[in-house]
Formats: sequence, structure tokens, C-alpha cells
Amino acid sequence: MTVRGSVLRIGEPVERLAVLSDVHANVPALEAVLAEPDVHAADLVLFCGDLTWGPEPVRTVELVRALGPRAVFVRGNADRAVLELAAGDRAAATPREAWMLARHPVDAVAFLAGFHFGVVVEVAGLGPVRCCHGSPRADTELVTPATPAARMAALSAGVPERILVGGHTHLQFDRTVGGLRSVNPGSVGLPYHDGAPGTAYWALLGPDVSLRRSRYDVRLALAATADAGDPKADTITDLLTSPPSVAGLTAHAEGLEFSD
Repeated sequence: MTVRGSVLRIGEPVERLAVLSDVHANVPALEAVLAEPDVHAADLVLFCGDLTWGPEPVRTVELVRALGPRAVFVRGNADRAVLELAAGDRAAATPREAWMLARHPVDAVAFLAGFHFGVVVEVAGLGPVRCCHGSPRADTELVTPATPAARMAALSAGVPERILVGGHTHLQFDRTVGGLRSVNPGSVGLPYHDGAPGTAYWALLGPDVSLRRSRYDVRLALAATADAGDPKADTITDLLTSPPSVAGLTAHAEGLEFSD
């Protein structure tokens, strides 16, 4: 389990915060979300981790860098894995890990190194919001719509913010349990959902939480995965066209609690 790391606190309150998570270098999905008027108009665009672990990391970095200072980044477990592989602190355990490292040039690795374990933003109408990848205590913690109150209390111990926004499970939800509001914007690039293929999920915060979705041409994402030579192209294709159900994934994740 990865413990708490650096937390960035944004000094100025914002009216609108767009939150995108788990892009997984799915460029067609990312482009569709970035083209949304409410994302374009947001004061900040916050990425909740696992940005580049997918077929087109270089193009993904180009797109988010174009947002300039409006973009803020949380480090996910996949982003951390790239850094560990590049530093030699982690041996490639699978052909896909070796392939993934080769897809990340030095400049992309350096970009990921600037991400934060957590970010706290004051959002109009909501107050202070803590954004992380898994949870405030681990980037591998699986938080779902069914996570019990006792574990929510444990994972938020010592955290003053009462609104937590995280990714990692690729499930979109907004729930309140034990006085803690838990929000997952869903995954932009590899969602687990009951909707149609070619749907990217995200959220807009301020003055409340608005769960959003954007449509894109999933055939472009499937072609990019195949063209990149992803060793798990068949698996990614299945996930994009026939993902696990929300109920099934929730039950599986709650049985694990932590997963890298």
C-alpha cells in the first residue's frame, strides 16, 4: 500500500472545477471531453490520475499541456508505475509493462514526475474538496458506491475535508456516507459502466456536483490500441466494447479493497 504523499493546496477558490480521471491515453475520448464547453470554461481542469497508461501517452501529454496553468494533476498508481519503471525501481513484470515504458519518452516521464499525491481545492458552493486517485491514504485503494462507512472513516482519518474526489475504480458515482461525500467522476478512457460503448465519464464541481458523460467514436480508440501494438489489445478491446457491469465490478472491488 502506498501511503500519503505530497498534497498541493490551491490558494485561490474556484467557481468551476472540471475533474477528469483514468484517461489511460485514450486520445479520442480525451479530445471529446476537452471539447465540452463546460470543460473549456472551467477555472481548473483536474486530472485524478492514470493519465498516460495506454496507447498514446505522447499525444495525451501534448493535449493536457495545452491547457496551461488551468491543468492540475494527481498521480495515479499507473503514473507511479511509469516513474518506477523508468527509474529502475521496478522491474517490468509483464510484456505490457515493458511496452508501456517504451511508449514514454524522457520528456513524458519528467512530466509525470511533477504530479501530486493529492490536491485540495476550494470550490464555490462546496467548500474544500480533496482530490486523490484511490483514497487519501493509498493510490491503490478501491472506493466504490458500496464502500462501508467504517472503511470510509478509516481512509479519511486525519483528513479535514468532507468531500473526497477520486478515481481508480473507473466507476462514476456520488454518494454520502457517514458525513463524507465520496465522488468518482468515472473514467474518461476506460470506464466500467452500463452505458453504450464510446462514452467518456467526468464531473463538473461547483456549485454542486454534476456527473457528466461525453460521446466519442470508440472505433478510433480501438484502432489506436491495435496500431500501437498493445500486448493486451484484445483485453482493452473487450473493456471498451463490453465492460464489466457496475454491480459486478463493485462487488469484485469491495472484495479486494486494494489493487494495483
